[in-house]
Amino acid sequence: VLRWIALGSAAASGDRYWTLDPIDGTKGFLRGDQYAIALALIEEGEVVLGVLGCPNLPNADGSTGALFVAADGSATVALGGADRRVPVEVDRVTDVSQARFCESVESGHSDQSQSAQIARLLGIENAPYRVDSQCKYGAVARGDASIYLRLPTRADYVEKIWDHAAGKFVVEQAGGRVTDVNGNDLDFSQGARLSANSGVVATNGAVHDAVIDAVQSVLG
Repeated sequence: VLRWIALGSAAASGDRYWTLDPIDGTKGFLRGDQYAIALALIEEGEVVLGVLGCPNLPNADGSTGALFVAADGSATVALGGADRRVPVEVDRVTDVSQARFCESVESGHSDQSQSAQIARLLGIENAPYRVDSQCKYGAVARGDASIYLRLPTRADYVEKIWDHAAGKFVVEQAGGRVTDVNGNDLDFSQGARLSANSGVVATNGAVHDAVIDAVQSVLG
């Protein structure tokens, strides 16, 4: 099974291939908490389809579990194992001070002290929405949060495509925006790693430029 997964995710070569993370958020999975199954189709260096399964994600209707599907300019979600999918959209927050951060439970995945500095700089007082895995992308896509930051924890760290491809596409098709910390589009043409990028910033789109400015100010 690992060799089969690696045919796409590890090699990441060719004009058209799949990238799969069968358990994204391993520590959350082991705790019986949040994790995701993330599948994306990449054609000529561009993500063209994303599927994000979040089996333990709580929903507003009291059910558990969400399956996000993004393709052809739209994003939908099926809740609690239902067959019916409904459109999903990012929130409509335009005043960045009213936004809410989404960040990892595991502090080693992103520099949370810098995230706190960025929140203060933007005047954000709302408590962060903390959840493991690419469920964070799902949370931004459906408006549970407005901002997700994945700030570099060390200078030589490079993000892997399977950790972001599906979630990034879900957020974008839900009306949001995803770039690296410098405001550059994520480049999936470099192989298995996002070697042309540093970190990740996902937002509802409306507050993206303000967030990038604050990130740049804090990161120097």
